[in-house]
Amino acid sequence: MTKVLLAFISLSLISCQNKSQPGSRTEFLPYYKEATFTPNWYHPDSVPADFHKIPSFSLINQNGKRLTEKDFKGKIYVADFFFTTCPGICPKMTANMGLVQESFKNDPEILLLSHSVTPELDSVPVLKEYAAEKGVLDDKWHLVTGERDLIYTLGRYYYFVEEDLGLLRENDDFLHTENFVLIDRNRYIRGIYNGLNKTSVNQLIADIKTLK
Repeated sequence: MTKVLLAFISLSLISCQNKSQPGSRTEFLPYYKEATFTPNWYHPDSVPADFHKIPSFSLINQNGKRLTEKDFKGKIYVADFFFTTCPGICPKMTANMGLVQESFKNDPEILLLSHSVTPELDSVPVLKEYAAEKGVLDDKWHLVTGERDLIYTLGRYYYFVEEDLGLLRENDDFLHTENFVLIDRNRYIRGIYNGLNKTSVNQLIADIKTLK
């Protein structure tokens, strides 16, 4: 009876530990190709050649460096969309992205990419000041500005960050979203997460480890 009781207690402790620390939900993460985020289950070696991926881009970060998709080649990265003067959701999103930065600050394979949705206001000096205020590590987390049309096209039609799927959007409509998007080494979308929710952000961290 004592052995049975000890075994039960051991299993209970393991269960509690697993619940407190999110882990990998599957051996492989799904792939996503459109705004409903319906999962597509492929082995990494069998993804169709024409499957949706993040296209080429050219943006400028807080240090005035021009970044393209080539700077993210072979890297896993997390993308989001923000603006420095946002009084609502952005400060919380930035704080939670900071948790991701902290988790992988010594891992050169993991990068963060935050796009300004007010690039006409968020110049390089403004982004640099914001980065200093928020503890952004320059070699880890890129805050980028650039052509507005490119940033909005990337957000809406490639990262699929907006939730109002049934609404038609004009180019002048403001892009504002709390979503974080996980991109793998081949620029495929592998997950979307609520950047305001700590549990969701912890799952993002776990899923990054699954990709590695």
